[in-house]
Amino acid sequence: MALVGRRDGRNFGYGRQLSYAGPQALKDMFGGGHYGTVKAHCDRWQAFVKWCRSEQGPGINDARQIDRKVLANYAGHLRDLVRRGDLAVSTAQNRISSVNRTMAALRGDQYVKLPSPSKTLGMQRTGVRQSVPQGQDREQVKQIVNALCRNHQLRAAAIVLLARATGMRLREAILADLPRLNREARYIGKINIQDGTKGGRAGASAPCWIAVDDHVRGALEFARRVSLAGSRNLVASHESYLNVLQKIIRPARDILHSHNLKGFHELRAAYACERYEQITQHRAPVNGGQCCQVDRHLDREARRQISYELGHGRIDVAGAYIGGRT
Repeated sequence: MALVGRRDGRNFGYGRQLSYAGPQALKDMFGGGHYGTVKAHCDRWQAFVKWCRSEQGPGINDARQIDRKVLANYAGHLRDLVRRGDLAVSTAQNRISSVNRTMAALRGDQYVKLPSPSKTLGMQRTGVRQSVPQGQDREQVKQIVNALCRNHQLRAAAIVLLARATGMRLREAILADLPRLNREARYIGKINIQDGTKGGRAGASAPCWIAVDDHVRGALEFARRVSLAGSRNLVASHESYLNVLQKIIRPARDILHSHNLKGFHELRAAYACERYEQITQHRAPVNGGQCCQVDRHLDREARRQISYELGHGRIDVAGAYIGGRT
């Protein structure tokens, strides 16, 4: 247990600092598992703590002093950031959700929380990408891969190459069956992304075939070379998926950030934009393309194909990667 004091003590027994108490309570709530979820909640909680300590905040360092009025004031702060264009609606909603979850973990009840984040903010997230995806420039990707290799982070470099070449999610790239994919690339000319997929989409009933080009071949070959002996993917035989996230992915993010790449998911959006241009011969809408005005049928077909290749069942999801129809 992470509880360090009496349950009715400062920060409900989780220590003297609000910044420390929240993460400890979350780790207790999730039983030491769900690493990615806990990490996301912790990061957003720290943003709340920073506001609490700021001039605009209430100057609180004890969760027992946090009530609904404090949370409502925080929501107002986030609303102002969104209106100024300094924060996305989705980010603001996620921060409110994480504060709700962390307060529940600290208190052990649901008494102090904000209702629906969208209603609290009075704003709806659009789900349509507004910012140009980072990682579209292959020279930038090459520099990132070289930097990772220099730091002996070969498996992270392989994940970067796979994500940019195929649009794989982080989990899909880590768990990809490399011998099978290399075999398919060699003999069929396309690969079926099945391992580590989201939402139970797996097996022959839900194929996801991606055409193979030199970039895909190079990424698969590199990944096969850096995969450790006895493993079919980028997880060593003595490791768990969680180990890879902690020991491989977390350190790699610093290098990604130093090369102006927010995260691995940006590479998935970069892949989608590239595919849109290949299919339509127009730049993606988020890059300033006008295909949706010139040929709406072609735009729709490109979105349908990209949604399929990214493993989504709905065509409108493509807008989160390539931009909306304007």
